[in-house]
Amino acid sequence: MELYNSGIIEALDLMDSGEVSPEELLDAVFQRINSVEDKVKAFVTVTKDRAYEMLDEAKGERGALRCIPLAIKDNICIRGIPTTCSSRILKNFIPPYESTVTKRLKEEGYLLVGKTNLDEFAMGSSTENSGFHTTRNPWATDRVPGGSSGGSTAAVAAGECLAALGSDTGGSIRQPAAFCGVVGLKPTYGRVSRFGLVAFASSLDQIGPITKNVADAALLLGIISGHDPSDSTSAPLHVKDYTALLSEGIRDIKVGIPKEYFIEGLDPEVESAVKDSIRHLGSLGCSVKEISLPHTGYAVATYYILATSEASSNLARYDGVKYGFRAESKDLLEMYRETRAQGFGAEVKRRIMLGTYALSAGYYEAFYRKAQQVRTLIKEDFDNAFREVDIIITPTTPTTAFRIGEKISDPLQMYLNDIFTISVNLAGLPAISIPCGFDSKGLPIGLQLIGRAFDEESILKVAHQYEQSTEWYKRRPPL
Repeated sequence: MELYNSGIIEALDLMDSGEVSPEELLDAVFQRINSVEDKVKAFVTVTKDRAYEMLDEAKGERGALRCIPLAIKDNICIRGIPTTCSSRILKNFIPPYESTVTKRLKEEGYLLVGKTNLDEFAMGSSTENSGFHTTRNPWATDRVPGGSSGGSTAAVAAGECLAALGSDTGGSIRQPAAFCGVVGLKPTYGRVSRFGLVAFASSLDQIGPITKNVADAALLLGIISGHDPSDSTSAPLHVKDYTALLSEGIRDIKVGIPKEYFIEGLDPEVESAVKDSIRHLGSLGCSVKEISLPHTGYAVATYYILATSEASSNLARYDGVKYGFRAESKDLLEMYRETRAQGFGAEVKRRIMLGTYALSAGYYEAFYRKAQQVRTLIKEDFDNAFREVDIIITPTTPTTAFRIGEKISDPLQMYLNDIFTISVNLAGLPAISIPCGFDSKGLPIGLQLIGRAFDEESILKVAHQYEQSTEWYKRRPPL
């Protein structure tokens, strides 16, 4: 196997045994980037010099990620490295501070290979909304990698890093992980600090790992989790050793299958693969039960009212005054208007307008308050379901990766692509997407496992046992 295709734990074992040196591993990753990046376009910024500087600093250290090459989504701040959110309005912004998650990675000895592309300000499901370029799916370069963390998932799938961090507001880790055939974990809201994550929708955003296998996701989760005084929404809870829990049995696990997720519009090949996976979990000892999440049908509308409202508020700070792009103008009002008109892309403008409308005096009660009430009902659906079952299993996406340009002109169709992931964010729950098959075109299919709040260990344990008893996660794209 090529070194760039190894996972984190596998690479650590190779370095500990002396079979591979840290220099050889990092060299292999940058050789891979040089070889395939022009086809994949996963990165906004490649940080080769910084990676080798970090390698020199990490030599002799015994951190959990000693000399492991990772990529970071370009809406997570790293001191001294451009953080653009793939937007022209932040094209030249260099943070003077470090996010909590990357600070924790650095303490464990990781190596930064680059900042990855995303839909501008994480608003999108295909990475076509980047202000710089469209990332391509390594399994078929005429197709999208998903979004908004499409750059991170494509980089992991293509072997341009051993793992990456992304952010998930309505499925932005899990959906692209499904499209690219990798593992994507969205932790419970509050499990991982958001300090240094550029905000899209503050009550929904969460940082999580994107990896080649479940054990690596468990390792990264344990490193980036934990209370952070710099984030008022960070939960003051003990962080477990998730990797140590993976080998526990799953015979007592009760699995719920929500009937609302197997609906018209679900690709038959996706449905078949997911149902095969459910039967396979039954053969591993899990008990399976049909359940109902009756308010699922309202999730997309609820999400796009709440998320756009929060985006409208969060993005008000980009006005050309404090930082970022500033348009040339003859007066202050024109500078505000032209900075935002030239700096933001079409999708960001669309969401700001939707959110501003929903929050306006005449519509706040009818839209925003009503959406918050429905959000409570969606959370109560999950609470009721988890009285009967331990985890919930669904498809991650209704289809496999679609072609570039296929949905970009139809926002509603693009928004519906997140129909199976959005409810998890509204309820603040943990969920993971793992590979569970391929369609007839050779494109990956994702299986989503949803857990109780702060019960990441259950979904990781079941995901790991499923993964290790199948071969799907071992496949690599034919780049």
